[in-house]
Amino acid sequence: MAASAKLSVPKGIGGMDNDDVTAAGGKKAARWGFVQFFFVLAVVLCVLLYVPRVLVLSPYGYSIDVGLFAPPTTSSSSVPLKQRVSGGGNAGGDGGRVREVVLDNEVHSPCSSMRDHTICCDRSSVHTDVCFMSGDVRTEAATLSLLLFPPHQHRHNQARNGTSEEERVRPYPRKWESFIMDKVPEVRLRVVAPRRPEEEEEHRCDVRHDAPLLVMSAGGYTGNLFHAFNDGFLPSWVTVQHLRRRVVLGVLSYNPWWAGMFSEVISGLSDHHVVDLLHDTRTHCFPGAIVGTRYHGILIVDPARLRDNKTIVDFHQMLADAYEKPPPRETTTTTVQQQQDQQRRPRLGIVSRKGTRVIENQAAVARLASSVGFDVDILETADGRPLSAWYASLRACDALVGVHGADLTKFLFLRPGRASLTQIAPLGVSPMAREDFGVPAARMGLAYEQYEVRAAESSLARKYAEDDAVVADPEKAMRDKGWDLVARVYLGGQNVTLDLARFRRTLARMHAHARRQRERR
Repeated sequence: MAASAKLSVPKGIGGMDNDDVTAAGGKKAARWGFVQFFFVLAVVLCVLLYVPRVLVLSPYGYSIDVGLFAPPTTSSSSVPLKQRVSGGGNAGGDGGRVREVVLDNEVHSPCSSMRDHTICCDRSSVHTDVCFMSGDVRTEAATLSLLLFPPHQHRHNQARNGTSEEERVRPYPRKWESFIMDKVPEVRLRVVAPRRPEEEEEHRCDVRHDAPLLVMSAGGYTGNLFHAFNDGFLPSWVTVQHLRRRVVLGVLSYNPWWAGMFSEVISGLSDHHVVDLLHDTRTHCFPGAIVGTRYHGILIVDPARLRDNKTIVDFHQMLADAYEKPPPRETTTTTVQQQQDQQRRPRLGIVSRKGTRVIENQAAVARLASSVGFDVDILETADGRPLSAWYASLRACDALVGVHGADLTKFLFLRPGRASLTQIAPLGVSPMAREDFGVPAARMGLAYEQYEVRAAESSLARKYAEDDAVVADPEKAMRDKGWDLVARVYLGGQNVTLDLARFRRTLARMHAHARRQRERR
């Protein structure tokens, strides 16, 4: 018992050395026994407090669940750590507990059961290939590669099994169209085989990120607004929206125009700076990576394919969050403004095209809409306005009308469940018009109507004989002559002059819908 009572106390505690404590007797010994007791108690409390954290954060103390990633340490270690997410809205309601983040949000994906420190690719879609990398991922700019560095034990197992994994992906959702896919850079994904320590040092991290990487392309057809959203931003959002902006966009074919034009949308996808993968020669390190994007259909989000059942309305909400300023605090003035909004006439936006598919009697259509009861806003497509200005204009519209074309993609800015969209479909483009904008508009909760242009309303009636299949039977003409006819004649060589008496009925239905929506507010 006497021996066990002689606990070593570090020098400096209570102003006495260890020898002083053991040599002292009487009251002093009792006094220092008290100090020893509190010292041991403090040590025990520290162990109880910090050991669980060490066990959670230790790279060797747990195994990452399949399909998950963990962010890297802030030290020079290449072993990633488990993701820690704060509580509240940003944490998905997990109350601040440690959690692992799922990279693949797709239901029934073959990559939902991927092993840790591996690469998994889903190539089942006719539109796109998507690959996932779980673990310590590093860029290699010289070869446009992403390198996966497993922990050393995994590397030894890999060496014994004689396996070395490599995948190649062109991250653009039109893989069925070889012409454009050949222009999209190919990204190599490799699991690094066991190497000498000095070789691993060659890939030392220059920039460490605490969020996974999404590799997407700003090339392809994305100079066109429709394709920028259909091939770019919407598939990217579908792929990473569950990460709630905790993702880094690694962009191929990056250019300043793209970044400036869509800056708000980019910020809606990610809280981090964009990485230009083709020109940034630094080694970037990530706790995981997604290469390529999911594609559900033309401007479509299929909730049945997502674990969290998101819809196109949720994508619209992302745009609203990106473009809208926070609403002012409720005051008497805002209440008066709301009353004034109730009393004002419904607002109709008319998309005014230049070049082809122009409404040749647009001024008369605007006057007609005004006589029906609309306040009319002519929305010029070539006026150089930023998308934020377009968003503000369309947000104020109760109804939108325009001829089929890329600018109708801005229907995504209309208010879901309240606004209406009328698409004017020229000769030869009716099925395309309905698929491109009609179906997704209806899924977003817009009242949709398609105005089918008749031969007499088309400028093609002035170029072709009345019995020519081009105007008399567009479907037959397209079967005989294919896409070239569609692109050259129906899309590239046609304007419309609307029958005002006929179009008035369409406008009247749009106006009645707008009034009903006002009454429901």
